[in-house]
Amino acid sequence: MTPVHATAHPSPPGPPGGEIYRLTLPNTSGAAKVSRDFLASLLAVSRCGGLAGLVDDARLCVTEVVANAHRHTATALIQVHVAVGNERVTVSVADDDHWALPRCPEQRDGSREPECGRGLLLVERVADAWGTRVLGGGVPYRKAVWFTLGRGGAGP
Repeated sequence: MTPVHATAHPSPPGPPGGEIYRLTLPNTSGAAKVSRDFLASLLAVSRCGGLAGLVDDARLCVTEVVANAHRHTATALIQVHVAVGNERVTVSVADDDHWALPRCPEQRDGSREPECGRGLLLVERVADAWGTRVLGGGVPYRKAVWFTLGRGGAGP
């Protein structure tokens, strides 16, 4: 069994006056649920306060991004990085498959939408901002998909 590690880093580099948390978990079918519960707990108890209203949107977005890492990569570990500030939360989900940078699918008119790709459309609609980036310069490269949610649409 692979252990799950959650480490709190309540000091910089993070949002001013904010908190940084990291969760590393095995790439299993339960990864999305663990990430969802982890993020919901952080927002509920954060000393930054005022972000509990973002819990539902945060749970939806992290579920979609972690599920994509599980479903579309062969990475052994999925890393979730959460930066909680007074006005917003930014979540980054990293894996070891840099060749599969996701793109938001184009929304199609009509009733015959594909089953794949809906998750990133949800993230795009719910989050104030989202994107991807390749991490590090060594081998293996890693990629991260991130999103930001703000209180009252605060944005990044």
